[in-house]
Amino acid sequence: MGDPWEAGAEVGPAGRGDPGAPKPGPSLLKGEREKPKQGSVLFLGGNEVKSSAVVKYSSAPPQAAFARLQEKTDLKLPPANWLRESAKLGPAGATILGNNKKSKPFSSFGMAYDFIDSIGNDVDVVSDSENIKKLLKIPYSKSHVSMAVHRIGRTLLLDDLDIQELFMRSSQTGDWTWLKEFYQRLIDQKWQRKKKSKEHWYQKAILSKFLYYSINGDGAAQPVTTPEEQHQEETAQDETDEAGRVSWPAPFEMPSSLSEDSGASNQGLKNDFVRNILWTFEDIHMLVGSNMPIFGGGRYPAVSLRLRDNNKPINVLTGIDYWLDNLICNVPELVMCFHVNGIVQKYEMIKTEDIPNLENSNFSTKVIKDIAQNILSFLKSNCTKEGHTYWLFKASGSDIVKLYDLTTLCEETEDKYQNPFTMPVAILLYKVACNMMLKKNQNRKHYGTIRTLLLNCVKLLDKGRHPQIIASANYMLSELFQFDEPKKEEGGEFPLNGNSDESYSEEEEEMPDSDENGSYSTSSDPPDDNKAVAVIKSVGELSVPEKYKSTHQIRPSCAFPVCHDTEERCRLVLSYVLEGLKSVDSSIKKESDLPAADPNTPIPLKYEDESTSVGPECLEKQMALFLDKMGSFQEVKQSSQSGMIPGSWQYKMKLQLILKSSKAYYVLSDAAVSLQKYGRALRYIKLALQCHDTYCCLCTNMLSEVLLFLCQSLTLCGDIQLMLAQNANNRAAYLEEYNYQTKEDQEILHSLHRESSCQVFSWATDLSTDLECQLSVSCKCYEAANEILLFSNLKEQTAEQYTQVMKRMGNIRNEIGVFYMNQAAALQSERVEKKTISAAEQQLWKKSFSCFEKGIQNFESIDDTTNAALLLCNMGRLMRICAHAHCAAVGDFKREFSPEEALYYHKAIDYYLKALRSLGKREVHSAVWDSVNWELSTTYFTMATLLQDYAPLSRKAQEQIEKEVSESMMKSLKYCDVDTVSARQPLCQYRAATVHHRLASMYHSCLRNQVGDEHQRKQHRVLVDLHYSKAVKFFQLLKDAPCELLRVQLERVAFAEFQMASQNSNAGKLKTLSGALEIMTQSRPVFQLIRKDLVAECEQRCENDKSNTGKVPAEDSPTSLNKEEISKLLSIFESRLSFLLLQSIKLLTSSKKKVGGNNEEEILKANKYVYSLLLRSAANKNLTLLERTEVVLNLLEQLTQDSEGNNLGIQ
Repeated sequence: MGDPWEAGAEVGPAGRGDPGAPKPGPSLLKGEREKPKQGSVLFLGGNEVKSSAVVKYSSAPPQAAFARLQEKTDLKLPPANWLRESAKLGPAGATILGNNKKSKPFSSFGMAYDFIDSIGNDVDVVSDSENIKKLLKIPYSKSHVSMAVHRIGRTLLLDDLDIQELFMRSSQTGDWTWLKEFYQRLIDQKWQRKKKSKEHWYQKAILSKFLYYSINGDGAAQPVTTPEEQHQEETAQDETDEAGRVSWPAPFEMPSSLSEDSGASNQGLKNDFVRNILWTFEDIHMLVGSNMPIFGGGRYPAVSLRLRDNNKPINVLTGIDYWLDNLICNVPELVMCFHVNGIVQKYEMIKTEDIPNLENSNFSTKVIKDIAQNILSFLKSNCTKEGHTYWLFKASGSDIVKLYDLTTLCEETEDKYQNPFTMPVAILLYKVACNMMLKKNQNRKHYGTIRTLLLNCVKLLDKGRHPQIIASANYMLSELFQFDEPKKEEGGEFPLNGNSDESYSEEEEEMPDSDENGSYSTSSDPPDDNKAVAVIKSVGELSVPEKYKSTHQIRPSCAFPVCHDTEERCRLVLSYVLEGLKSVDSSIKKESDLPAADPNTPIPLKYEDESTSVGPECLEKQMALFLDKMGSFQEVKQSSQSGMIPGSWQYKMKLQLILKSSKAYYVLSDAAVSLQKYGRALRYIKLALQCHDTYCCLCTNMLSEVLLFLCQSLTLCGDIQLMLAQNANNRAAYLEEYNYQTKEDQEILHSLHRESSCQVFSWATDLSTDLECQLSVSCKCYEAANEILLFSNLKEQTAEQYTQVMKRMGNIRNEIGVFYMNQAAALQSERVEKKTISAAEQQLWKKSFSCFEKGIQNFESIDDTTNAALLLCNMGRLMRICAHAHCAAVGDFKREFSPEEALYYHKAIDYYLKALRSLGKREVHSAVWDSVNWELSTTYFTMATLLQDYAPLSRKAQEQIEKEVSESMMKSLKYCDVDTVSARQPLCQYRAATVHHRLASMYHSCLRNQVGDEHQRKQHRVLVDLHYSKAVKFFQLLKDAPCELLRVQLERVAFAEFQMASQNSNAGKLKTLSGALEIMTQSRPVFQLIRKDLVAECEQRCENDKSNTGKVPAEDSPTSLNKEEISKLLSIFESRLSFLLLQSIKLLTSSKKKVGGNNEEEILKANKYVYSLLLRSAANKNLTLLERTEVVLNLLEQLTQDSEGNNLGIQ
């Protein structure tokens, strides 16, 4: 490690304490921070004391070797260089050589400001070395001790509190009278200023002359001055010393800027120590200021010089003084010069570790260590309130040490800001908090500490006198709360309060008395102790190891507040922002000083007719004005209504506070949206945009982050307006939420109105009762957000935000398109008598079409094929509505499928096909793909049905119509997915069955009407059979379409009858008849299903009759059968069955040819029996529907059994 004393040496750029090395010029003598140097560990006497010192800053030049003075040198005579600057010494020479000024009352604060990183965390004590020595000598000395103590985090700041100087000022200015009265009443009733003796000034003068002789180098005294000159010089020395005494300042005034050194130095806050040393004594870390002169020479690179009267032996106090000075400055050796009446006698070299063992000056280093630890523990346990000024006092000759809380005493007076320490403490609290905030690698565990620092800072300051610091502190308090912080589970990674000593409370509770740890009880003390916070009853206690232990613990109040929800967090932020805004506003002008209203400018009134301000045209104008302003704000010179000067601290701070409040309101609005409190959400986003409006009025150069935030705010506003439109049922509740306003919000708004009218975004944030207006406003919000992204060139930088805005624009245009489309459909349904389409209807179509078209462009610009497909699907639906509108009036008997209908249906088909092409394949989005296919199938089916039902025979041939119907039906089947299992599968199966049924019916009709040649007729017969069989197959898959299935079966029977009519041979007719009867028997499951539903309905009615709850109508029953339809179909079925059986009996009876032996007779017999039963049931007109169904099922069962038993031979 090298020489263990290296760290203590003051090293210059040229060399390490080398007298022969070239001396640096004056420019190199400026103070500079030195790299930390590791100190050494000392083993002194038999006791081990750990001590290390690291020089953090030094303004001293490299040490010059001291000159040994010749014996008999008269120190009473001044050297030629006395009190003069020297090139060797640099500008700090006078200070180095002992002409140091008295310790200043704020000296520790000067050091703390320079080493702000160490305050609150790493260092236990910050003080002048003289104060440290005075404290450690308390048990040995009868002298009085008076010190001011302040706590910042775990750091204590100690300053000399010169009561005599203080009371001298009190006599002149009237300040501190409360302390003077307190002191005289309780401590020293006969107080009077004590003057220093002539001996004191004599010793001070010869020490100064001795040091100048030592640095002079030649060792020779200069010519002796005349007695008059000497007297003048001594008088000058006295005056210099008097001038050096720092007078106490008046209650501290806020410097124009915290960073201005002149402001700091004027208040005695400058760090003017020659060196600042980080001294670690055992486990105590101290930042110490020292002016002790250090010279080079001897065996070591650094020594300290001392002058002693040979007639006076070194006592313990002097020994401790010398030993501590050398330890603090890490100086290994002491050079002692002895004199008698100012005449030099001899020199003696003493090692630092030998000082405790000097004759007449023996002391235990371990005891000094115990004293240090006990005093620190005592102070830490009792100086608990951060920002308070404590007074540690020991009267001269007394053994009792008392600690008073001067801040509490001061608060009892009329002016609580009379304490001159208030401002330096507040600034230090503020600076420490700033420093912790600025550390990039700082994690959130220190937020509780920062918050406490700032709250205590604000508590100390007078709002009227120090608005800048209060505003800044409140802004930093608001910055502590992260809006996007995730919710933490209990027992997270780390607590939000700090570690042990780092945490401290704003209001510390009294600690319980403990005899073990040194009783702080005041019950048995004299009456004057009732004002003391704590008392050390005897200084001897300080020498007892661990007599006092630090009982200061973490208090829950210092923990960072845990906000249970976003609203609570934002409300805290806004409370700090409001305090900051109040401080800024109070520092500018009073309300009465605001500029008068311009008589030419109309005052906007809130009861303006809504109809004039909510229309789409008016909205367009407002939007244009807004975008024009947003686009030109950089060129236009904005001005503040309140008279703030751009660039001033008020201007900068208000901008930051306004932006913070805007973000807080945005987060509140977003949270309200997630809770579906849309009225509240609109109120918050309105406040956020009003904040932003004010920001725009003040700011001359908008940052891209702010523009992006504005874009996000407008996007959220659009979302809220859309949600309000979609939840119109709760409009009253939303209106109530919207109109509610807290006092805090009103005060923030009041501060905003000092700068701006806050009306730029009113078009976006008003709560309208008109649905169309809400949708339009939502759309305009998204358009404005998009415009901002475009003109600020943020589109590429924030691709995700651009995508979100485009998606929302596409969505809102879809919503508006659907709104207009539904309005058009409603107008259409109301048009009963009018045959022509109204202009309003057509206008709605155009608006709807335009919205869909723009929405598709939005989605296509971000390659969102799924949503583009959905909008194309809606365009298809719009075309179908247009087609439907072109139907002729209801009741027109000669209705035909018009060309306009065909045109719009084909347009609809085109849009559906485009939607499918947009998706590409089903895997992209199966639900949308299936939906588009279904709509396409429906369109083809509807068009084919209309073409079939209202055939345009006046324009087209029958064959052409049938061909078009067939093609449309087949395409409908193509896009009807009957195989995929889904919720829509039964619908698809029903559609397929219906298509086949209709096609079969159409071809059946063609055959009956003798259309086409023989080849076509043959082809039609095949198609009839094919489509009827497929229709039956699909209807059988469905359990809820018995009527449809029965109708198809009956049509098949009718087709068989039609075929039989054209047959000539009995064998052919019998064959056709047996086929028709087989179709009849195949209908058995249909009647079983009908019977099941009728029985269930009957049971339900009986239950209702029993419970007397009234009769449930058939249509309201769970089965919901169409009884009329069933009755009609049943009658047809009975008549056709009767006809077939009769024809069968006739044919079988008249037939001469025997086929299959006796089978024919058995069939005839069975048919006759079934026919007779059928005739009997038909004769009974009183049978219910259920009974008739039972009869038919019976007959069909008989027929089935007979046909199976007899194996009918007729083929």
